[in-house]
Amino acid sequence: MDEHKETLRVGAAVRRRRRTLELTLSAVAERSGLSVPFLSQVENERARPSNRSLEKVADALGTTAVELLAAADPARTVDLVRADDTSVEDGSADGGGDFVVRSLVRGHHQMHAQEFVGDHDSGREFQLRNDVLMHVTEGAVEVEAEGRAYRLVRGDTLYLTGGVRHRWRATVAEARVVVVAVAEHIDAVDEPGPK
Repeated sequence: MDEHKETLRVGAAVRRRRRTLELTLSAVAERSGLSVPFLSQVENERARPSNRSLEKVADALGTTAVELLAAADPARTVDLVRADDTSVEDGSADGGGDFVVRSLVRGHHQMHAQEFVGDHDSGREFQLRNDVLMHVTEGAVEVEAEGRAYRLVRGDTLYLTGGVRHRWRATVAEARVVVVAVAEHIDAVDEPGPK
């Protein structure tokens, strides 16, 4: 597969920009002269806008068609991240304990997945907007969530709903934890405001 020739999914970029501006589909339709059903189809990848329509949408969103295309997701249905792929490593700690964070999903998608190997900043508290799943693939970790402590060993999975404050630490030097979360830009929680 030639990765440079893949189709871009501009709908997700349009939706992100519209939501950032807190605009409804109706407001964008009024500004662009395009219909609400058409804009909905574009955002949901059921219709591809012509260059002229994309320019109208971009103008309505205070940006350019080029910027929307640059922010578009590749329409990749299969993406393999190999175990030895170092291009997806996010870094390692200095001093207090070594760790590596490896992304298991490339690009800007609806789901994020990372593998933590070793310890990390156990004092850091997380509060993710959307749901998160933690799965221990090697070793053991302790998780503190909602005032309770949980000890997880190899094969254990902990699911936390969005908004739950939590922190965790490895209790074994070579612990491996896979963390999967709904991406922050996805409205997976009920919130007031434009949809």
